[in-house]
Amino acid sequence: MFAAAAPLLELIKLLPRFADIEALLEHEIEARYILKRAADHLELGKLEGSSSSEEISYLIGALVDKHWERIHSGHFSSVPLVIRKVYALGCYFKIIFMLLESTSHEQREKCGAILDEAQLLGCTDKLYAKSKDLQAALMSYLDEDVIGNNSKPLPILAPLERISSRCDIPQLNAPSILEFRNSCYQAEQPTLLLNTINHWPAISKWRDLNYLLKVAGNRTVPIEIGSNYVSDEWSQQLVKIRDFLYRQFGRETSSDDNQEVEYLAQHELFAQIPTLKSDICVPDYCTVSGDTPSNVDIKAWLGPRHTISPMHNDPKHNLLCQVFGSKIIILASPADTPNLYPHESEFLNNTSQIDAAIPDFERFPLLRRTRFYELLLQPGDCLYLPPKWWHYVRSETPSFSVSFWWE
Repeated sequence: MFAAAAPLLELIKLLPRFADIEALLEHEIEARYILKRAADHLELGKLEGSSSSEEISYLIGALVDKHWERIHSGHFSSVPLVIRKVYALGCYFKIIFMLLESTSHEQREKCGAILDEAQLLGCTDKLYAKSKDLQAALMSYLDEDVIGNNSKPLPILAPLERISSRCDIPQLNAPSILEFRNSCYQAEQPTLLLNTINHWPAISKWRDLNYLLKVAGNRTVPIEIGSNYVSDEWSQQLVKIRDFLYRQFGRETSSDDNQEVEYLAQHELFAQIPTLKSDICVPDYCTVSGDTPSNVDIKAWLGPRHTISPMHNDPKHNLLCQVFGSKIIILASPADTPNLYPHESEFLNNTSQIDAAIPDFERFPLLRRTRFYELLLQPGDCLYLPPKWWHYVRSETPSFSVSFWWE
């Protein structure tokens, strides 16, 4: 029933052997049994003519289904990490067994969806030594020719000319680590950092939206629908990046003010798509606390103009780096928290009820006591925000930002 071509054999080599995952499965008896059988079965030389192939494939499918249910049985944050890791491993093995049955376009599309589930719901971080290699190889194999040549090209965004603009906070030109530690980090001083990420390949590569389409178009990601997450019309959907790119950046729709605004916001895109992560690097400033780059949370923010993050604060240090496009940012100190009317609900208590761009002093009279700071974040700029500083962000053009959060 199964026959493995050379590309599949290379993928199988990147799967874990049982010894690679044995410690993880110490207390997962069922998963231990199934994944051991699958790993042993897929060793080279045992692929052809095995009467147990269909049985193992069935068991892997059942394992994935069961752990999907376990992940969805309560709040996602309370799901034990081992469950998410077993789910990701099961998805990897399930994809290989499906490809051994068929490598048709339809089958590869199904496998691509399973890979997205492994990354979005499972935990692929530090899963086993070759996990990232398998992830990248699967993407390359599954996405080959999947976009097709019948799609219209996406625009290549022109570089923005730098303009002089209001900046109410200090600016530093490529500060040293010591200067950053003293003037920004220890002083808890929001600062605009200039000329610190100009060496990123992303600065030039990502403006070509066809590049993003090629390396990421077939991935499924959560997209925010609506310009502002506190509006009544706001919602979220899982969509292919290619559909998002064409709707929001296609030539026919990019200038349509009636186009519904969609935003890829606060998503761990670079864990999902390693090729994009190779176009950036964690700035050294993020390790000033003694933390390692691997412990820095990296988030992507991609959208058209008019996307808005309402006035809110975050619990960690934040370095917001602008790859292309520009954003208006309005800040307020943690000392002004009582004057900013945070929402009372637990879910939104880090978000203000005000519209920082158009303050309503009659409805929110305490705003008169608040000092606001405004700046324009332009390509190549990084904004350092200490924990709990309030910030409002509005894109003035199509925009791609990367934020780095650390303790």
